[in-house]
Amino acid sequence: MSTAVENVKEQAGQLIDAAKPARSTLRQWRRKGPTKSALKKAAKEAEKAKKKAEAAAKAKEMEQARAAGEKDYAADRYGKLPLHQSQSRPGRKYTDISALSAQNDGEKVFIRARVQTSRLQGNKMVFLNLRQRTSTVQALLQVSAELVSKQMVKWAGSLADESIVLVDGTVTKSPTPIKSATVEDVEIHISELWLLAGLENRLPFSLEDASRSETAPEVEGQFNRVLLDTRLNNRVFDLRTVTNHAIFKLQHAIGDLFRTYLNNNGFIEIHSPKLQGAATESGASVFKVDYFKGNAFLAQSPQLAKQMAIAADFERVYEIAPVFRAEDSNTHRHLTEFVGLDLEMTIEEHYHEVRDLLDGMFKAIFRGLKEQYAKEIAVVGRQFEAEEFKWREGPEGTLVLTFKEAVDILVEDGVDREKLDDINTENEKRLGRLVKAKYDTDYFIVDKFPLALRPFYTMPDPADPTLSNSYDFFMRGEEILSGAQRIHDPEFLSQQMRAKGVDPDSMKGYLDGFRMGCPPHGGGGIGLERVLMLYLKLNNIRRASLFPRDPKRLEP
Repeated sequence: MSTAVENVKEQAGQLIDAAKPARSTLRQWRRKGPTKSALKKAAKEAEKAKKKAEAAAKAKEMEQARAAGEKDYAADRYGKLPLHQSQSRPGRKYTDISALSAQNDGEKVFIRARVQTSRLQGNKMVFLNLRQRTSTVQALLQVSAELVSKQMVKWAGSLADESIVLVDGTVTKSPTPIKSATVEDVEIHISELWLLAGLENRLPFSLEDASRSETAPEVEGQFNRVLLDTRLNNRVFDLRTVTNHAIFKLQHAIGDLFRTYLNNNGFIEIHSPKLQGAATESGASVFKVDYFKGNAFLAQSPQLAKQMAIAADFERVYEIAPVFRAEDSNTHRHLTEFVGLDLEMTIEEHYHEVRDLLDGMFKAIFRGLKEQYAKEIAVVGRQFEAEEFKWREGPEGTLVLTFKEAVDILVEDGVDREKLDDINTENEKRLGRLVKAKYDTDYFIVDKFPLALRPFYTMPDPADPTLSNSYDFFMRGEEILSGAQRIHDPEFLSQQMRAKGVDPDSMKGYLDGFRMGCPPHGGGGIGLERVLMLYLKLNNIRRASLFPRDPKRLEP
């Protein structure tokens, strides 16, 4: 028992000894701690911070209370629409922005458009620039009692550029012209605004930058020049510019004018296959594809089909269709796939009947573009500045040079005659500049090419077998059409095929069409994109192709 008591006393003593340093430290802290004035100052600052925090919390609470109490009376007039799944068909009339004018003042309109730009003015007003194709109009959304709320204005100001919206509003005449829109004399006062389709990705560049003149100097910090590759990599967005809309409306116009002219001159449109058993031009520039257990080739032109249609007594035919060329040419004027405008017709007396009809067709296209599409040409001209395209009309007619005369013009300008067995791209442009300077025309024809430069089906000249009944048409010094009288005699055709290294047996179906009798005929092939590029002077054929294909591009 005494031993246990002694043990307890010993443990208690140890605890007391252990506590001594702590008591000593506490006494030292009390001696060295902050002064009374410092403690008083700290207490005041703490009290001040507490009051500030309480005031901020109270202000936030009051703001939340005000916001909660402020009714959004426009909640049923704006917002994001549910996914469009053709849920209903109310039959509302949609307004075309391009049709608006001061005469529509006071009218109610319903518009689907893109938000090109938005400009929020405080918390009570927002301006939207609405776009449909190449037309724009300014729209105004302003707070008004029981109609447009602050929440509605704030939401409208947050819409991303290029969002697609539905706008219900009233046309209001503007007292001053609105220079930022194509429709300058009116604006739309919005009463309802609905988001039909928003954006998921960041825009690759601004449409404003993409629409600037190609000759405008780049100013750092103000705008960026959008390079062609960047445009083509984001082609869908790039195509939204007003310039591109105008370009492809003009492309449509060329095809339409081509078709109309030929329809009015007794032609019918045909549609030939693009998969063929043999190359139509030359094996070096043809795409070979697998075709079940064998091979097929993508058509380099509808040449053979056109001629067979003539042998079938169609008399006059044309086609607008894709053409494929496997040429590894990364130039400003070559594509591996382009749209061909091709025609073929019987000849009554002379192959110049074909040449003259083609000439009349081109002039009809040029006139149609100038007279019917001046607005679109002007839109393109603001970005791609160029002299107006010129051609000759009236009694003097189109300038026609023989190949020899074209060579002589180049020789007179210092080109070595020995280098002019063929007129290459550089000399074509040089010839174009010389012709423009001398004859004041951007459009001319070169006739009577050397036979060695033409395909196997080209008819030789009757007086000089080294020449051919063939022609090329030129715009701004670049070839846009190649054509000729074709060989319609099967034996002579076989002979010419062998001379060009083509095995007649490989094209038996083509030759057989001539063995049953075929009239004399001729025609030509035109590259749609090249005509468009040169008429507008776009400087690169890829700008004239919706989704261009070249040796380095298969997307998008």
